[in-house]
Amino acid sequence: MSNAIVQKFCGYLLTEKRVSANTFDAYKRDIQQFSDWLGKTKMRLEQVTLPDLKQYLQWLKKEDLKARSMSRKISSLKALYNYLNKHLGFENIARELAFPKLEKRLPSYLTEEEVQQLLETADKETTSNGYRNKIMLYLLYVSGMRISELINLKRSDVHFDTGFVAVAGKGGRGRMVPIPAHIMTMLKKYLETAHKDFIAVDEARRKTDYLFPVAYGGKVRPITRQAFWTILKNLAKKSEIKRSISPHKLRHSLATHMLKNGADLRSLQLLLGHENLSTVQVYTHLETGYLRKIYDKKHPRS
Repeated sequence: MSNAIVQKFCGYLLTEKRVSANTFDAYKRDIQQFSDWLGKTKMRLEQVTLPDLKQYLQWLKKEDLKARSMSRKISSLKALYNYLNKHLGFENIARELAFPKLEKRLPSYLTEEEVQQLLETADKETTSNGYRNKIMLYLLYVSGMRISELINLKRSDVHFDTGFVAVAGKGGRGRMVPIPAHIMTMLKKYLETAHKDFIAVDEARRKTDYLFPVAYGGKVRPITRQAFWTILKNLAKKSEIKRSISPHKLRHSLATHMLKNGADLRSLQLLLGHENLSTVQVYTHLETGYLRKIYDKKHPRS
């Protein structure tokens, strides 16, 4: 497969499909792997048939990939052939590929007590770094944002007059997320104090709109996902939380805690920015004791 086709496909993902940065990186790697396999087998893209695609997937299985990884590889091929069919007139042979059956996994989450421990540990930080980390942690938990959404927030996304933050979600599906008043106050203080410490002294750079900037390599960029992951792990260690933790686990935690306290699935869908209600239904894994309390409280005949 020519580099020109790979590059045009990447452009298609960004402009027409408007996939997230993580999805883009994954699909790009997957298609490059497919291209490399075509090179090894001396097969031209125009010659590939459905049996060839299945042979490629069998070759991938020898790498002992899990079902979720294989599912994404197939999604990448389907996206590629959608592009080839739409723009270059190829037959969409990938349409016939079947996804492996995925084992349903319940989302892992922290208890409300563990989240409280985490927040109390962050409250003790007094440096500019510590205050920024605290704001990021609070925002991530109370809003249910994805980490990619949080790190790309801009100051202009914060509406202090209404108490909402504008979030650019997956696939360009933006949403407005309500933020508690005391956290908006903390955020305002952060912008007035610690924020300036993360911008280089050059006056032009001070004009950055990033909410959580870092000066690196002569440029001001938003803090990376990896950097915040490290920050979160350190806070968890200081909080003596034994289990593994991640930014996405905080998102699961908020959804679980809200559902436990009586929120409905539609509200969660809007808050979390899921396109389909079925995606949110995974959070109905709560213990029956919680559901019993909600039933007794909410049911008109209870």
